[in-house]
Amino acid sequence: MDDSKIIDLFYARSEQAIMELSTKYGAVCSKVAKNILNNSHDAEECVNDAYLGEYDTASKPKPAIDLYL
Repeated sequence: MDDSKIIDLFYARSEQAIMELSTKYGAVCSKVAKNILNNSHDAEECVNDAYLGEYDTASKPKPAIDLYL
């Protein structure tokens, strides 16, 4: 799924957003966390906290951004 669609799911407060994020980036996030923490359980908690943090952040109004390229 395209990143912008995942972001839209977060702003829609859909739990599907976390599943899509995990499908697309879960392996990379887990590997980085395991390499830093050297503990699988702590790495899993860290990744889950990151997902929850993103879900909570998306509860705020979606910013209006104009990009000039």
